[in-house]
Amino acid sequence: MPLLRRPPGGAAEGGQEDGDPFATNPESRRRRRATLGGLVGLGGHLGGHLGQLGGPFGRARRPRDSAGPRGRRRSEDSGVPRRPPEEAGGGKRGSLLRLALGTWGQRGTEKPSPGEGQAGDSADGAGQRPESGGKDKDRDREPLSVLEILELIQRRDLVAADAQIIALEAECALSPSRPPSPCPPSSPSSGSPPPSPVPAGGRRARDVALLYRALLAQLWAVVAEAVAAGQAVAPLRAVVAVLEQEEAADARSPPGTRPGRPRALRRRWHEAVARAASERLAQVAPAGGLGARLAALAARVVGDLGVVRSHVAPAYPPEYGALGVYARGYHRALAQQLRALAQRPLPVPELYLLLDWHSNAYPREVLGHPEVGALLRAQELGPLLPPETQRDLESSCIAAVKAKVEVAVAQELQLSEDTWPEDVTSQDMEEGLAMRVTGLLRAHVDRAPQVTPEFGREMAHSLLGVLVAFLHSFQRKVERFLEAPGEVPPTDSTPGRAIALANCCPPFRAFAERLAQFGHPESEEPRRQAHAALDRVTRICGHVLTRRLFEDLKPYFSKLMKRKWLTSSDAFDAIVMLITSFAQTLRPLHPEPHQVLVSELHRRVLIEYVRPLLQGRLVCASAKARARVAARLGDEARQLRELFTRLDSASPWLDSVVPRLRELLVLEDTAALQMEVGALARDFPDVRRRHVAALLDARGLRAQGPRREILGVLQDLGGSEAEPGPPRHRTFFSELPAPRPVRCLPFHLPRLRLPRRSPARPPP
Repeated sequence: MPLLRRPPGGAAEGGQEDGDPFATNPESRRRRRATLGGLVGLGGHLGGHLGQLGGPFGRARRPRDSAGPRGRRRSEDSGVPRRPPEEAGGGKRGSLLRLALGTWGQRGTEKPSPGEGQAGDSADGAGQRPESGGKDKDRDREPLSVLEILELIQRRDLVAADAQIIALEAECALSPSRPPSPCPPSSPSSGSPPPSPVPAGGRRARDVALLYRALLAQLWAVVAEAVAAGQAVAPLRAVVAVLEQEEAADARSPPGTRPGRPRALRRRWHEAVARAASERLAQVAPAGGLGARLAALAARVVGDLGVVRSHVAPAYPPEYGALGVYARGYHRALAQQLRALAQRPLPVPELYLLLDWHSNAYPREVLGHPEVGALLRAQELGPLLPPETQRDLESSCIAAVKAKVEVAVAQELQLSEDTWPEDVTSQDMEEGLAMRVTGLLRAHVDRAPQVTPEFGREMAHSLLGVLVAFLHSFQRKVERFLEAPGEVPPTDSTPGRAIALANCCPPFRAFAERLAQFGHPESEEPRRQAHAALDRVTRICGHVLTRRLFEDLKPYFSKLMKRKWLTSSDAFDAIVMLITSFAQTLRPLHPEPHQVLVSELHRRVLIEYVRPLLQGRLVCASAKARARVAARLGDEARQLRELFTRLDSASPWLDSVVPRLRELLVLEDTAALQMEVGALARDFPDVRRRHVAALLDARGLRAQGPRREILGVLQDLGGSEAEPGPPRHRTFFSELPAPRPVRCLPFHLPRLRLPRRSPARPPP
């Protein structure tokens, strides 16, 4: 828009020359005083002190010595009070008047386009003035006033403006001690005291600084507009020319010789590109949450770098490396956006989203883009977030998931416990508790490794700890429900509930194993704790299931190893029948708890079978008696082995216990007995001297010499009473307390005869 309004009446009114409304009326000049900020409208843009450009306005114009060389024109007020008459109608117009009216006929009310400043004759705006041609070219070569330089900057004739500023800076360096400019006397009508004198050198230095500030603002505005335009922008070449002029000026001024030099505009251009990229990304604010924002940021980066590659970078010389400068600028701007997002409190889904976008979506959608991906990868920019920031985000996500899942699984356990007294089926229990709890954990176990394998490993270890705490609570609740003292005796529905609770263990065990397989170095101990808790639950359920069975088997076990047992198999047949019938009730069990329960049943049945033999119910007085007992033991051992093989027992090592005891009954040679005792001790490490001594008593071996030799084998093998036994699932003899041997005196006590006492006579 024009700097001053067109006066009414146009150029012809009053005989004005060249459309100048002030040429023949000096008083109108005095009425139209102006400052630099008022004339150009950029007072605030230049830091609020543009009134200082060219010195204080409103002062008397200093007459120019016509005989001296032509110097730089001063930007002074457009009119002065009591201007001498000889200057009213002639002489060269002041620079401010030329600034106000130089382009009167061609600008109208429109703002000049950014490309107008590229023309050679646009600097002085004499497009339709009759005094065009050579005079204008001479005037372009002469030094311009500060306001005229400022007008060049506003019109984005940046190359010419920069050349004028460099020249003005050189003048400041050549005449630093110029005397202060005279101050005109204050007007009586102004009502203000005269301003203090200002040194001309200091004023020019401030003018140079303010002009550079305005020039840089326009330069960086062109840089920012180039990407937003989406096409080739001509003023970028002017930016390059200014950068090269300034680099040449820096080269002519060694550091420290001139204030403000070197200006290092190439480095400032890098910073301007980064600021422009940051502003472009800051404008991205789509609706739809974090996912939409991250997608929009990726699209903006890809789109802008595509514009840079096609239109912006070709405007710069190759040595500028414009592609790399813009790539680094957008990378840093995007990293700044992500750091700002990471500092906000985010819920768990958005934490997952941010981590996944940083680790996967950005490399896939931006670095892997067919047009700009190679450009970014060539710069080796590194990750958007520092490693410590990513670790903090991962730790925050893991802690939030752990707290959330702990509350959820505790609620699920409480809801499930409320249904245990009811008649629930095994399927209901599995789908109600095991599936829901493992589902809560599986959602995060599946999600975390998609971010990074390391994050998935840490998440799995954290969730394994949550699962262990849950299983301990589950174990305590099962114990309280199934074995609490003082409760009502088990009902017919108790076995079904025990089977349902036991069937929950396989899904939990499999999930604990999966969490441990992620390979965290500290996962072995919680894995062991999880398995121990589940083993305890399975044993409790098995004990509840077999309690009624062993109550039914107890009368038949008490009939074994007696004389009637040698001639009748009724008691043993009843035992086999009860076990076979009980096995039918275990069909609803899953294979894993079924195998554990059958193995425990196998062990306990054999313990009860061997117990009467070690208690001394039967003592063989002859070899024939030992042979009969051994034959009976062998036949029943075979039947027990076949029974538990059909039931899929996982403890075949138990099948050898009865045959080993049988051999100790039938062997006669002491050396053979020693070898058999050694084999028994190797198969069953928990066998002790008292157990072997009870067997020797059952076979009728009373001789102290052979007994001492046979029992000495256990001492040689280390089978003392104080040694710890094997693990519980491999124990057998430790649960068979054999009677202590009876120590006999080595001589016979003579039978003592007591004198028969006669009944006392009654007193007379």
